Amino acid sequence: MYRLPDPTPERSVPGAPWWPLVMLDVEWINDHAHEFDVFHLHFGFDAVPPAELQRIVAALRDNGKPLVYTVHDLRNPHQTDPSIHDVALDVLIPAANHLITLTPGAAQEIRQRWGRDATVIAHPHVVQLEVLDHPRPQRETVTVGMHLKSMRTNMNPLPVLRTLLAEIRDRDMDLLIDVHTDVLTPGMPHYNQEVSELLNHARDREDVRVHVHDFYTDDQLWDYLLGVDLSVLAYRFGTHSGWLEACYDLGTRVLAPKVGFYDQQHPGVLSFDWDEQGQPDSNQIAAALDGLPALPPWRTTRSERTRQRQDIARAHSRIYQAATAGRSS
Repeated sequence: MYRLPDPTPERSVPGAPWWPLVMLDVEWINDHAHEFDVFHLHFGFDAVPPAELQRIVAALRDNGKPLVYTVHDLRNPHQTDPSIHDVALDVLIPAANHLITLTPGAAQEIRQRWGRDATVIAHPHVVQLEVLDHPRPQRETVTVGMHLKSMRTNMNPLPVLRTLLAEIRDRDMDLLIDVHTDVLTPGMPHYNQEVSELLNHARDREDVRVHVHDFYTDDQLWDYLLGVDLSVLAYRFGTHSGWLEACYDLGTRVLAPKVGFYDQQHPGVLSFDWDEQGQPDSNQIAAALDGLPALPPWRTTRSERTRQRQDIARAHSRIYQAATAGRSS
């Protein structure tokens, strides 16, 4: 198999981690149809109008090119209004020759909503394979980490953070709070005064560390995750999590809300509920903190991820062969 390189847009920003997909374009498909056999879509269509997606699907069909779509998100974590993503899924899922998703729960929802079967192929490793051998540092005190990042649309960190601040006070634990600089800088798009005020108060506690910084590089992020024993995710909606996969790669336990299918990505994910007012279940969070020190190690191995990667490649190969043979799932 050969994968075409991702073309760089003419107006791309040097060093940018993301850019609009050049391939997701009717003209590109028509001009390059002779170069590929299968069109495999994962992400990158957030800003593409449904009518344009229809044209893209039609261009693939007119050129005799099968569409394989991996459904990572049944709810877009960057969009408050779920109907925007729903309309896009209503175009892509019925049109795809083959569907892939990451968990059995997501496959079941796809079957219920669209009457389509999706092949479940687990999320591969996120951290580089050689880093999986890095030992975890030894600590006398359990460290709980919560990273607010840039307050992505699906995050609801303040209620969870307040709960953690209250619960940590009564336990022999430290709380590490990370946040991007733009959240605490007045005038920046993601500035949040409420977060700024809460963190200013939290800084005074001996069992709390607040770390304000710009976006981590990959290596910095891996070091950060190795430095905490539990990573708490404060997502109010979503489907799957690459952050969770990175935690599993490095042996950092995860406490995630019972939304989407985070708990199906790997056995051993700790969970809590949201109530109707958007408040986390403090009893469930307290129980997770109490049980954390006695939990067994929760970490993949380099050999396990290598085997998984080979299995994923074989599964994709079978799907591509079926697609080019004209067999749909």
